[in-house]
Formats: sequence, structure tokens, C-alpha cells
Amino acid sequence: MSLGNIFDIAGSGMTAQSLRLNTTASNIANAETASSSTDNAYRARKPVFAAIQQAMLNPDQQGFGFASDDGPGAGVRVEGILESDAELQMRYEPNHPAANEDGYVFYPNVNVVEEMADMMSSSRSFQMNVDVMNTAKSMMQRILTLGQQ
Repeated sequence: MSLGNIFDIAGSGMTAQSLRLNTTASNIANAETASSSTDNAYRARKPVFAAIQQAMLNPDQQGFGFASDDGPGAGVRVEGILESDAELQMRYEPNHPAANEDGYVFYPNVNVVEEMADMMSSSRSFQMNVDVMNTAKSMMQRILTLGQQ
């Protein structure tokens, strides 16, 4: 694996974590959104990631002697965003404008504490990918200075 591939791998990780941050922010922003029915209520969303294999990026390049048939990993791909099927919060608030005929209001199945932990995790993962890119850049700059001596 060349140093150039490291930028692709870290970049795909940064893209994935950015989407994860945006999804988490959307969940937190809609945590207290009221609805009169379960069909219209906001549901928590979570991105699904999958590993991209090296063979998919460079079909001409053979494996590096790893035991796995899939070859070494080459990044992250977002497979999709899933809506949570956890039960919505149903509260009895007959005076609420969004209350149904029985006086119940439906709130999203968003756990704000869990979302904040997810946001911190994705933020740190994004920063780790930035650090990987900076380290690879520093290594490439040092390689270029070797020829000057």
C-alpha cells in the first residue's frame, strides 16, 4: 500500500464520519418534535457503513499476501441510512395543538444522551482521520527531503 492510498482511506473515513455527525445533529434537533400520529412522527436515523476492499478500488492491483480472500481494506462506504424501529414516546397532553382525538402526542424515539455520545465518538473518529492524513503528509515531505541531501 502506497502513501497515496492512505489519503483515500482517511478521506473516505472523514466523509463517513461527517455524514454520521450530520445524522446525529438531525436526530438531536428533532428530539422534541411533536406529532399527532405515529406515521408522521420523526424517527431516529443511523448511518450504516461498510468496508471498501482494495480490489474494488484498484482491480489491476493484486493482493499483498494477506490471508483474506477479500484483500486489505481500502476505506469506508456509506451503505445507507436506517430509521429506528424502536417504539415512539406517547405522552398524554390533551391541550397540545398536535394532540390526537384521544389527547396523546407522539414524540420521536431519540435518546439525546445516546446521540451526544455518538456525536462525540464520530467527532473523535473524524479527528483521528485528520491526524492520519497529517502524518502521511509529513512522511511524504520527509521522503522528498531525502533526495536533497
